[in-house]
Amino acid sequence: MDEIRIDKWLWAVRIFKTRTAASEACKKGRVMIGKVAVKPSRNIRAGEIIEVRKPPVTFSFKVLALTDKRMGASKVGEFMENVTLPDQYELLELNRISGFVDRQRGAGRPTKKERRDLEQFTGSFDFDESDF
Repeated sequence: MDEIRIDKWLWAVRIFKTRTAASEACKKGRVMIGKVAVKPSRNIRAGEIIEVRKPPVTFSFKVLALTDKRMGASKVGEFMENVTLPDQYELLELNRISGFVDRQRGAGRPTKKERRDLEQFTGSFDFDESDF
């Protein structure tokens, strides 16, 4: 096997959970080879470098071998090499941390502290008795 569809390979090496998700990413222009967006039907060869944009990070993978069968995570290293730049991982870490810091007060679910404060506040009222 010297060529295989890119969507099939991305699914087989576990970059995407489903082949449909891999195809959709290609159609949306999130999968690139040589800075050019590729279609799901594009054939790839060993040695090519594939860039996959999963906002906010762009991951880069070097194709070592081809396969169209999905495999266990322990075997993925035989088929691809992760060549993502370290600054992309820093960006990912910064984004993960900032998600907790930048949350607007009152937006989304309450934090543990906010929940405790709310329970302490409402615990002083007895909603079962009605004096009306």
